[in-house]
Amino acid sequence: MKGNIYTRSRWFSLLVVCLSLLVGCSTTRNLPEGEVLYTGQKKIQIENKATNRAGQEAMTEVNAALSTPPNNSIIGSSTMRFPFPFGLWVYNAFVKHQKGVGKWIFRRFAAKPVLISNVNPAIHAKAATNLLHDYGFFNGQVDYKVLPEKNPKKAKVQYKVDMKNPYLIDTIMYERFSDDILNTLEKGRRRTLLHPEQQFNVLTLNDERTRLTTLLRNRGYYYFRPDYFNILADTTMLPGRVSMKIVPKAGVPKEAVKRWNVGNIAMHLYGVNGEAPNDSLMYKDLKIYYRNKLKVRPSVLYRQLRFHQNQSYSFLRQTRTQDKMTQLGMFRYVDMLYSPRDSMGLSELLDVNIKTAYDLPLDGELNLNVTTKSNNLTGPGASFSVTRKNLFGGGENLTVGLKGSYEWQTGSQQGESKSAMNSYEMGLSASLMIPRVLFPKLGKKDYDFPATTTFNVYINQLNRAKFFKLLSFGGNATYVFKPTRVSKHTVVPFKLVFNVLRDTTALFHSIANENRALYLSLSNQFIPSMSYTYTYDNTALRRQRNRIWWETTLASAGNVTSLIYKAFGDRFGRQKDLLGAPFAQFLKFSSEIRYNWNIDKNQSLAMRLGGGVIYSYGNSDVAPYSEQFYVGGANSIRAFTIRSIGPGSYRPVSNTKYSYIDQIGDVKLQANIEYRFRILRDLHGALFLDAGNVWLLRKDSDRPGGEFALKGLTDEIALGTGAGLRYDLSFLVLRLDCGVGIHAPYQTTRKGYYNIPSFKDALAWHLAIGYPF
Repeated sequence: MKGNIYTRSRWFSLLVVCLSLLVGCSTTRNLPEGEVLYTGQKKIQIENKATNRAGQEAMTEVNAALSTPPNNSIIGSSTMRFPFPFGLWVYNAFVKHQKGVGKWIFRRFAAKPVLISNVNPAIHAKAATNLLHDYGFFNGQVDYKVLPEKNPKKAKVQYKVDMKNPYLIDTIMYERFSDDILNTLEKGRRRTLLHPEQQFNVLTLNDERTRLTTLLRNRGYYYFRPDYFNILADTTMLPGRVSMKIVPKAGVPKEAVKRWNVGNIAMHLYGVNGEAPNDSLMYKDLKIYYRNKLKVRPSVLYRQLRFHQNQSYSFLRQTRTQDKMTQLGMFRYVDMLYSPRDSMGLSELLDVNIKTAYDLPLDGELNLNVTTKSNNLTGPGASFSVTRKNLFGGGENLTVGLKGSYEWQTGSQQGESKSAMNSYEMGLSASLMIPRVLFPKLGKKDYDFPATTTFNVYINQLNRAKFFKLLSFGGNATYVFKPTRVSKHTVVPFKLVFNVLRDTTALFHSIANENRALYLSLSNQFIPSMSYTYTYDNTALRRQRNRIWWETTLASAGNVTSLIYKAFGDRFGRQKDLLGAPFAQFLKFSSEIRYNWNIDKNQSLAMRLGGGVIYSYGNSDVAPYSEQFYVGGANSIRAFTIRSIGPGSYRPVSNTKYSYIDQIGDVKLQANIEYRFRILRDLHGALFLDAGNVWLLRKDSDRPGGEFALKGLTDEIALGTGAGLRYDLSFLVLRLDCGVGIHAPYQTTRKGYYNIPSFKDALAWHLAIGYPF
């Protein structure tokens, strides 16, 4: 025992001595002769600042070019530093240690000083000046000053940006082209990116080169490239104006100014492991090479082609063909190779060879999450799916999925004994995705844009121990259309769900007698419905810095069925049944928008705002349990468990572990904001704020305070904050969040806005895969 105490005392003394040395150590003592330590950047001075969009974009680029983080920088900032330069202390204390513990400490913890000579502000100022010129500020200038501190071996850098006046485009002319090319360029002028009175911008010039090249390639000029255009700019004709001429580059190859037609078309299908084809067949004007056995119907491959023999070459048709081949989902890649039929250049035909390789026939996906609340409720969940690709030789994908979750009580509550498993949910589903519109048949050609048909069947069982089991099964047909890169339309013309309430207990019936709405929402019923969903996602757009995702769904249930009953005179009275069970009638609307603001490459701000409303009528004034809204959980309000909030200010009288079974509603509002930042390499952090609740549309005496009303709405919004860690493995993200409650929407033993009874009760832990939104 004495030896252990002595050893610990030695290590403690050594630690105290090391810390004392570090604290007393200078950060400049061991700098190279004549060098000065860079301690950060002063705020940039800007003169003649342009407030238009071009000016803002220019300053964003200039700021990035000038920014150089010093030692102990905060999240890569050039102006903010941690107050304790630990890495520099270690560097100066142990830089001369060549062996032993000192060398190990130096290699592990030292930070090499960032010197003014390393920063080289003159180079940064020149690069920033060039950026101003690229954005049309031809007279703009960036200068700098090195500002010494009290210690002459330390200095900051301050940059001065004078933007001066921007130059505007005056005229744009096409010259020196052949008549056919000139005619093509003039016809495409209406979509030009260059306009008179627009500010000059080199990035826009590059985009215009690409646009003009695409225009020509769609007309058969296969070998034309963007760098074959020269853009001449003259700033001497008018002050502050740029006269522009677009001319061909000197020495453009003759192949580039020649129009080409499609010759022979061949498709080479390589095996999963790259096995070369050893057999072939001819289908119409398509030659198909394959290995041993053709795994896809020739008609399916032919249907993906958007060009045929003797047609003029078109880059647009080539791109659409590649997209259609990729949408089949059975190939790893699709390469298209063009070669002139005649090497002497006498022929105008390009033979096309499409090379592709089969992807693995099976694909699997696994999702996991675990939630723990300080009230002793723990609940993990998982879902697993397997997809069989190209099931029938036409790109059909069959996916079979299994999901499950359960919750148990880790400690006794209110005198109850522990239970190994209190509640669970499990489900099995199967879906068949066909990469085209199957019904109705709209002509012989497929859409040029992605369009799919999916048939889905499923069965789920929800078990609430000591209460009930809810068996749900059904199916649907879904059409998905994506006419543009940012828009997607999802149409569900038919969906049928049947809910069966089973194994109800006396305890459940006692609750149902007191809460009739809960019982009606869980009762046996059919849900025949249809829906339409619009999704906007700008992720695919070029040069899109910030992502916007918006999805809106409108659903209707029971209306077509009700019209059929009315057509037959509504002989069955007010209560309408389908196969012996009542069917639900409701209108449901939901919408959610997400915005990701990328501050820089290491930090971003993610925001989400969503809500919905469901209105029931006809057979019942209560919406089905599975269609109502709820909040809380790992992807919602993380300070509260799932279905533990609302409706409104209502709170079950008996706050047991099962009280949440009726905390659902007809109206939902939810908002989240999350600041995400990089900590170290693939480890990221997050700070978040979550808010929301659900409400009832109709007054319910069994759930007082649950009805939606504008008065007192802010007090009925649950609010929580917290922090989390994310580990990004590129193919998946592991997430650990700790939510902390700030405001509960119901009355508690604590008064005021912060009404959480204790900090322990406010905590909730979530372990999940993927970002919450």
